[in-house]
Amino acid sequence: MSTEYRLITIPPSHYCEKARWALDRVGVSYREEGHPPLLHLRAVKAAGGVSSTPVLVTDDDVLSDSTDILQYLDAKYTDAWRPYPMDSDLRVECEELEDVFDTRLGPHTRRVAYFHLLPQRKLLTEAVSPGVGRGELVTFKILLPVVRWLMRRSMNITPVSAQRSLDRVRTVFEMVAERLVGGRRFLIGDRFTAADLTFAALAAPVLLPRNYGSVLPALDAVPAEYLALIEEFRSLPAGAFALRMYRDLR
Repeated sequence: MSTEYRLITIPPSHYCEKARWALDRVGVSYREEGHPPLLHLRAVKAAGGVSSTPVLVTDDDVLSDSTDILQYLDAKYTDAWRPYPMDSDLRVECEELEDVFDTRLGPHTRRVAYFHLLPQRKLLTEAVSPGVGRGELVTFKILLPVVRWLMRRSMNITPVSAQRSLDRVRTVFEMVAERLVGGRRFLIGDRFTAADLTFAALAAPVLLPRNYGSVLPALDAVPAEYLALIEEFRSLPAGAFALRMYRDLR
C-alpha cells in the first residue's frame, strides 16, 4: 500500500464502527475524517461517495458501504485477518447473516438510540465531536434544531416507529441467541468473522460497549428509559456475546 487510506465517517455511526473495526483488525493504516450528521454530505460526495458513511478511499477504489469495505479487505489482505470463511458454504452463510444484521438490525438500533438521544443536546454533541473540525462543529451546534428535525424525518423517528424498531431488535437478539445454544463461541464456524463483527457493531447502540472505536455516552449520563433498555439487552445471551466480542476482539 503506497498511501494511507481515508475513512470518512459520522463518528458514532455503528456502520462506520463496523468498517473501522475491520480496518483495525486487518491492520490497515488509515486516517479517519469525522463529520457531523447531514454536514457529512459534502465530504462524502467530494470523495466520490453517494450520501452515506462510511466511505473508504483507497489507492485504487472508493468504497461507500461497510460490507463493500469488508469484502475489499478480505480480497486484498489475504495474509491478515479474513472477514469471511475460506469454505464456500460457510462464506455464504456468513454473508447471509451479515446481510440480516445490516438490514434488520442496524437501522433499528440506530432509530432506538436516536429516539432517546436527539433531545439530549450535550450527549448528542459529544458523540459527534471526535475528529470533527471546529468550524463544522460550530455549524452543527447552530443548526442543531434543524438537524434534529431532518434526522427525525429522514429516519422516521417517532414513538411508534421506535417501539416497532425495539421489537425488531429483540427478534434479532433472539435469533442470535438460538445460534449460540450449546456454548458456541462464534456465529459461523470456529473463528471470528464478519458475522460476529457486524452483529456486535450494529448492536452497539443498545449496548454502549466499552472499546467502541469512537465516543459513546456514559451509562450514567443517558436518560433513564434508555438506560433500562441497555440493561435489558446487556442481560440477554446475544448482548453478552456482543460485549464479549468487544472485550476480547476489539
